[in-house]
Amino acid sequence: MAATLTDVARRAGVSIATASRAFGEPGRLAPTTRERVMEAAADLGYANPQAGTATRTLGVIVPDVANPVYGKLLKAIQAQAWHGRHRIVLFDADEDLRRESEQIEQARRFDGMLLCSPRLPDAEVLALIGTTPAVVINRQIDGVPCVLMDAVHGPSQAIEHLVALGHQHIAYASGPRGSWADARRFDTIGAACERHGIRLTRLSHHAASIHGGRVAAALAAASGATAVVAYNDLVALGLEAGMLELGLTCPDDISLVGIDDIDLAGAVTPALTTVHMPIERSGALAVDLLLQAITGAVIGEVATLGSQLMVRASTAVPRST
Repeated sequence: MAATLTDVARRAGVSIATASRAFGEPGRLAPTTRERVMEAAADLGYANPQAGTATRTLGVIVPDVANPVYGKLLKAIQAQAWHGRHRIVLFDADEDLRRESEQIEQARRFDGMLLCSPRLPDAEVLALIGTTPAVVINRQIDGVPCVLMDAVHGPSQAIEHLVALGHQHIAYASGPRGSWADARRFDTIGAACERHGIRLTRLSHHAASIHGGRVAAALAAASGATAVVAYNDLVALGLEAGMLELGLTCPDDISLVGIDDIDLAGAVTPALTTVHMPIERSGALAVDLLLQAITGAVIGEVATLGSQLMVRASTAVPRST
């Protein structure tokens, strides 16, 4: 059986993401690390899927192309695919399950597909993919190679940060119903709150957008929570705008934490405390894994890339403390 990127990573003693960067983004690695990966690849006879292969056409399906997270992810996918002059065909599901189903079917005519945070049930996704090589990003589906952005470390840090500030009641502003990432983030936040003896209120599901956050603002204010962790940065920014319309300011009246660390998060005032997600790295790694799958390599494991809390000005000691 031909060596895979996973084999190379194991031999070199690095993560699969680091092994991927050695081929696609060598400038981001220390020379000694890249050399170790290349030596492992040579020892195993690993063939870089980006080099010397035929041009491939890859279908990429995202839930909402207007969301800057998917814009950043698509840019990384395109950049990584461009190394091998592979073509990208974009599908925007627009958070519509019927459209997502049709688009997965259409993508089956290509060499392979990348499914970014698909919303359909696991069994339906597997049936629609069929035998077409595929990689899922930011969701785990058994039977398909997956690249996950860690939903434990960073969100747990967010709760620990809020607890250290003195918050005793935290709300979680949920994202779209059916979102795998939303469920994982809520589970992590709930477990962290339970560990610290903190009251947690889950707000109802809303769109993963600024508008969704605005809609959730009244519920957040009525909950009595002194801090809100939002499904993503857009929801957090919408919450801030909605709170302001209700006469509440951040962080004086309520602390806000987002997830994703989009560019806008650090540019607004107050700058948003958020969990940095490895969006670009996920896109690049997913392309590498898909190209391996297209060549017939067996990609059996889930690759998880780490998250990290970025503390900024939108969180503070609660007024009542």
